[in-house]
Amino acid sequence: MRGAVLLFLAALAAPAAAAGPAPGRYQATLCVAASASAPLSCGPAELDIRSGSRAEVRVADIVYRLHLRPEQVDVATMQGRMQIDEFSAEYAWRDGVLSFLDADKQARYEVRPGPRLTGSR
Repeated sequence: MRGAVLLFLAALAAPAAAAGPAPGRYQATLCVAASASAPLSCGPAELDIRSGSRAEVRVADIVYRLHLRPEQVDVATMQGRMQIDEFSAEYAWRDGVLSFLDADKQARYEVRPGPRLTGSR
């Protein structure tokens, strides 16, 4: 298990192949694994890339607020107006996919942007 976490962190440390999408709203897929070696479980989400370094990933009434800094992402998980979790992690955009790991919980995340959405929410 520790080897899988180290391998995942090493992959994040390698130079990123691509940056994230342009600001806007996108259909997306959020994938989460309960450990670094567990298979990903994926479902539909909405990704809102804001100008600068902010993004939100929405799944039903859960919102992951992301602050993408140069070397880490700060994640606040919200349900309505209540914050239910927060953590900071190294992240990488690879082939258009945002990946990061909550090291304390060993939870692995991938955000896969899809087609751009038009119109208001």
